[in-house]
Amino acid sequence: MSDAFPDIERRQAHGITDPFALALAAASDLEGRCGGGPHQVAVVLGSGWRAAADHLGHVDHDILLADLPGFATSTVPGHGASVRSSWVGGVRVLTFLGRVHLYEGNSPSAVVHPIRTAVMAGCDIVVLTNAAGALDPAVSVGDGMVISDHLNLTGVSALSGPEPPAPFGSRFVDLSDTYSKRLRDIARRLEPSLTEGVYAALHGPNYETPAEIRMLRMLGADLVGMSTALEAMAARHLEAEVLGLSLVTNLAAGVGDARLDHREVLHAGEIASDRLGALLAGVIEEAVTGGAGRTPSQ
Repeated sequence: MSDAFPDIERRQAHGITDPFALALAAASDLEGRCGGGPHQVAVVLGSGWRAAADHLGHVDHDILLADLPGFATSTVPGHGASVRSSWVGGVRVLTFLGRVHLYEGNSPSAVVHPIRTAVMAGCDIVVLTNAAGALDPAVSVGDGMVISDHLNLTGVSALSGPEPPAPFGSRFVDLSDTYSKRLRDIARRLEPSLTEGVYAALHGPNYETPAEIRMLRMLGADLVGMSTALEAMAARHLEAEVLGLSLVTNLAAGVGDARLDHREVLHAGEIASDRLGALLAGVIEEAVTGGAGRTPSQ
C-alpha cells in the first residue's frame, strides 16, 4: 500500500478528513485483519440480497464495519453491519452485507466509502446489487436484471468536493462505459433469463409517486431505486470494473396494484436468494479466472 499511495499514506493520522486518505486507512486496517494478500472482487449486497452471501464461499473473516475507519452504520432493516472475506473458487472476495444510503443522512463520501476501501484493498471488480422497482408491467417480481446504464437523479455526485489527491487523477470521470459489457455478458450467459435495463437512482427514502414513475419512463428508465449510482461512479473513478445487478422486488407506483412496503422487498429477496447467490458465485469465478463458471442451477 505504501508504495502505491505514498502521498496519502503520510497523512494517515487520527482525525483524517480527506475521503481518499480515510479509505486507504480503512483498506490497510482491513488487509491487516485479514492477511493473506489482496482481495480481487468486492460485492455490495442490497436490500433482499443478504441470504445470497451464504453462497459466496467459505468465510475466513467477518469484520464489523464499526471497527474499521470511516464506516457509517446502516439504519435500514435487511442491511448488515459487517464485511466478509471469503474465497469463491480461487478468487478472494470482500462481501459487504449491506450499504448505507443518502436518505439516512449520510454524505456522498460516506456512501461510497466501502467502494473506495475495497478498491484500495486490491479489488479491481466491483459487483453492486440492489432491490429495484420495475417500470414495465411485463416484468415480474423476482426477476433479475443487469444494469446497462443509470440515471443519477439523487442530486449529488460521489466526486463533489475538493479535487482528488494524487495519484487519483481528475474528478472529471468519463462514465460512458460505467457498467462493464464484459461482466454483463458473463452474467447473461450464466443466467439467460436476465434482461438489461437502465436504473434510475433517486434520493429516497419515500417511494416515488405515479407521476414520477411516468416521468422516469419518459426518461428511459426501466428500474428505480435509491442506491448504486454513486457507488458505480466512485468505482469507475478508481478504474475498477463494475457489474450492477437488480432484483425486481416490486412494480413501481402506478405500474402494479400492490402497496409498496419494504417488508415485501426483503421477502422477495429471500425467495430468490439461492438463485442469486449461485449467479454471483458463477460471475465472480468466470470474471477473474476465465473458467466455465457455474450456472445458477449447479
